[in-house]
Amino acid sequence: MLAKAVTAMLEERQAHFLIPASIVANVQEDNHLDHAFMVLTKVRYAKIPVLDNEQRFKGLISLAMITDKMMGLNGIDPGHLGSMVVKDVMETDVPTITLPYDMEKILHLLVDQPFLVVVDQHQTFTGIVTRREVMKCVNYIAHDLERQYMVTPLPAQQDDKK
Repeated sequence: MLAKAVTAMLEERQAHFLIPASIVANVQEDNHLDHAFMVLTKVRYAKIPVLDNEQRFKGLISLAMITDKMMGLNGIDPGHLGSMVVKDVMETDVPTITLPYDMEKILHLLVDQPFLVVVDQHQTFTGIVTRREVMKCVNYIAHDLERQYMVTPLPAQQDDKK
């Protein structure tokens, strides 16, 4: 369980966490892999969201997933990327979050994920929360906690040695 003061400070700044869908690079599940490869290369992200035609979140695609499909017996062969689509190789077992944010869940998930996908109740993609944005808030808490709250250490725990 998060400390009440930390929770309050995180929630106070949570509006800054969301990077809106309108500015997040993504691909459609029916796009060919060569298109996804180009998008990932141009935006220089390792992984981006995959959406359907109604802007619902379907999964994530990465350069590593596409590169794996390019590997052949005689080296790299990008020739067949135009005949495969994103939904054939994308990762679908992806944690998502919704508003209002569960800050404890976000902190736990961001340990292993560089970003979390935010969806609404209909799975419509609304944006992402990045580890970077949350870490900026943690930095703020580390510097401002004692300006907003009185923090007193608890007495040291004594071991009962009998």
